[in-house]
Amino acid sequence: MSSVLQEMSNAFADTVKTVGGGIVRVEARRRLPASGIVWSEDGLIVSANHVVRQDEKIGIGLADGQTVSAELVGRDPTTDLVVLRAAASGLTVPDWGNAQAQTMGVGHLVLALGRPGKTVQATLGIISALSQDNWRTPAGGLLDRYLQTDVVMYPGFSGGPLVDVNGQVLGLNTSALLRGVSLTVPAASISQVVETLLTHGRVRRGYLGISTQPVRLPESLRQQLGQETGLLLVAVEEGSPGAKGGLVLGDTIVTFDGVSVRAYDDLIALLSGDKVGQEVPAQIIRGGQMQEVKVAIGERQ
Repeated sequence: MSSVLQEMSNAFADTVKTVGGGIVRVEARRRLPASGIVWSEDGLIVSANHVVRQDEKIGIGLADGQTVSAELVGRDPTTDLVVLRAAASGLTVPDWGNAQAQTMGVGHLVLALGRPGKTVQATLGIISALSQDNWRTPAGGLLDRYLQTDVVMYPGFSGGPLVDVNGQVLGLNTSALLRGVSLTVPAASISQVVETLLTHGRVRRGYLGISTQPVRLPESLRQQLGQETGLLLVAVEEGSPGAKGGLVLGDTIVTFDGVSVRAYDDLIALLSGDKVGQEVPAQIIRGGQMQEVKVAIGERQ
């Protein structure tokens, strides 16, 4: 038994050494720095958006001890991701395990790494929960999947990587997407966000300016529509895209752009960036009667 534990211990230590060269310190807020992961040799760094409080005067602490400046490329608060470009080249890029992440299951051992100081720090845990594909964050972002761990997120660990026992980076750790829960943004989702930020400087999200809550539909409409619930509008912002499209307080949305809407996540999923500026039909219940309005989707700022 002791030899098995020794081999495992050595393997974890080797993993930290292997991945450590691709982990940086991110100095972009007061007091404690955070962590980041090298995305490309030419200086691209990914980190957690909530730990980058400054748009300027950002410092990056490299594995060799140097501290270099970095500029902000773009942010996506809905997935808590930020992309920085450090004034450095020839950086060590860790092994991003896009394919490996899909084979991980609940109970697999993982390491969370960070560099809030000059050296790499590590903590051991397991994957404690996974979701189906395409999980919507509370802020409306889209992740390839929901990946939760029981690792202790020590101060400054946000923005650092979650790695498997082979040293492959499964994603980026954050403590900001769900309060009190350690989540990991999967590598596949990071890739999509990075590509979008490099191309457009921002991730576009649709916006209607409404607040909703699910409500049970009358029996006659449940049979007619083939769905149990819709979304009751409990607030409509003045001058918002929803208000301009004719939505009013008390309406119940049952379909949007031809797709059934049963819960808030259903509606958010339909407000993707490619829909911004498009006018789409919304089927609503108003005064007990079915009506249709057309709403031009705005962009969330």
